[in-house]
Amino acid sequence: MQIIELKKITSNNNPLIKRLKILQIKSSQRKKNKSFIAEGVKEIEKAIKNNYKIENIFISENSLLLVSNKKNILSKYLKNCFIVKSDLFNKICYRSNDNNIIAIIKAKEHKLDSLIISEKPLIVIIQSPEKPGNIGAIIRTLTAAKIDLLIIADPKTDIYNPNIIRSSLGYVFSLPIIIDTSKNIINFLKSNKIKIIVAEINEKSIYHDEINYNLPLALVLGSEDLGIDNNWIKKSDYIIKIPMKSNVDSLNLSVSAGILIYHIIYQTKRIKLIK
Repeated sequence: MQIIELKKITSNNNPLIKRLKILQIKSSQRKKNKSFIAEGVKEIEKAIKNNYKIENIFISENSLLLVSNKKNILSKYLKNCFIVKSDLFNKICYRSNDNNIIAIIKAKEHKLDSLIISEKPLIVIIQSPEKPGNIGAIIRTLTAAKIDLLIIADPKTDIYNPNIIRSSLGYVFSLPIIIDTSKNIINFLKSNKIKIIVAEINEKSIYHDEINYNLPLALVLGSEDLGIDNNWIKKSDYIIKIPMKSNVDSLNLSVSAGILIYHIIYQTKRIKLIK
């Protein structure tokens, strides 16, 4: 077996370790540097396969075999790979100790003006989601359901938050994602004649199984706390709700998304794309 000599980092004061820690905890620094952190072999592999630029890779000294086992994917990044002393690695690791590898990765742009859509897209829009775990879970659901596009309107959490990457199992790197203001997104949908279906409980809501879903369409969900902005309500073609017991205020955002998405792909016969 080939032995690969890599530079070793043993100090918490190493400039690369300091940069890694800042990118882990500060969204402002991720945005300013246009870089972020990903942990875990599967997550980093997904980033590489989806053409993300790897800046640095850090591997626990207890996991040297990882380099050999994954050299087909990581070999071209070896000059930017570092072995990290195990106790130091455990301190900088965001996840539990089952993780053996961390990477600093260059972020991509997620601009609306660069978007090219298919003829009859199925789009999911989330307005101002706050909980990274929910966003990651929704990304996994959209990937499983083969949804064309996720749009995040008026974001409150950056898309490269470590918890989003972890809870999405790295599918945040493969799902097409656009981030913009509600105003710009509504204008885009209207100009492309894409129906807007808003999930919201109010006096005009009808049950989600009482309408016919025809593509192209955009399903819009709001945060659990604040719901949907009134501008979305005014511009919507339909307002739908999921049947619930009267003493239940709302479902978890990711649960609601899953129920509605799978109902829509079944009715529009897109279910055959994933069977």
